[in-house]
Amino acid sequence: MGRIAASAFMSLRTTIPFSAYHYAIPSRELGLALHSPFVPSAVSSRPAITNNAMSASTSSDANIEVDIASNIASVRQRIDDAVSANGRPQGSVRLVAVSKTKPIEFLQVAYKNGQRYFGENYAQELMTKANHLPDDVSWHFIGPLQSNKAGPLVKSVGLNKLACVETVSTLKLAAKLNRAVESMNEDLVDKKKLGIYIQVNTSGEESKSGVSPGGEVADLVKKISEECPWLSIDGLMTIGAPGDDSSFDTLRLCRDEVSVVLDCDPNDLELSMGMSGDFEVAIAKGATSVRVGSTIFGDRDYSSEPAN
Repeated sequence: MGRIAASAFMSLRTTIPFSAYHYAIPSRELGLALHSPFVPSAVSSRPAITNNAMSASTSSDANIEVDIASNIASVRQRIDDAVSANGRPQGSVRLVAVSKTKPIEFLQVAYKNGQRYFGENYAQELMTKANHLPDDVSWHFIGPLQSNKAGPLVKSVGLNKLACVETVSTLKLAAKLNRAVESMNEDLVDKKKLGIYIQVNTSGEESKSGVSPGGEVADLVKKISEECPWLSIDGLMTIGAPGDDSSFDTLRLCRDEVSVVLDCDPNDLELSMGMSGDFEVAIAKGATSVRVGSTIFGDRDYSSEPAN
């Protein structure tokens, strides 16, 4: 099946009008209805949020104070500095706050300080947290997603709040997501697509997920664009190897190849790359979306990670 004409759908993203900017970010229109955030019953015994610093209990039972507000401000400043240093306009890089394994209260503090994009690695965790944060939060799924969890994720979070699944690297997963979105649209007057990124294993590490660079990426994009009309291929994502800046260059080259398949300007496709340790380098290489977790929320407690 060919790609459905864009006019048949409600627009889910617009492009920032930077005429001289070669990495303009397509960003989704978010739902405007808000509800007050609240603490779920599982954490209702925690103290109410009264300031911007939170205590995190680690597996060693030590209490660590995390000043989330200051951390977010610092990361945003570093992003702004990196953008300016590379001759790019302010606002051209999205900050996705990676909140995996962190309690709802941490996310609420980040929200209070203006953060609206959050990334989660586990489907169940995202589904739970999405129910307890306001509707104008835009969720990015950034972890491995089993195909049998694709439907529940889409249907639980909804197309207004689930902005993007960044880790699509197989036609099987894309088809599962496509069917779930199609089902959701049966009850919608204004039809909506789900944004996805193609995950590319730019480092070639066996421990990393993703399709291999080169022809495999182009082939997968072609098949998804033909067979999954309810998905919008919005960009590419990579994790890369620590200290290997060439991974970012590889992803940018993949974007050029994908743009040919999709018959679009390469700059209309996002580059999701760069994390806490290297997001400034990624911005210099053209990242339009960076995923930052521990620098904002503190080190992750691996003992509390759910099974994937």
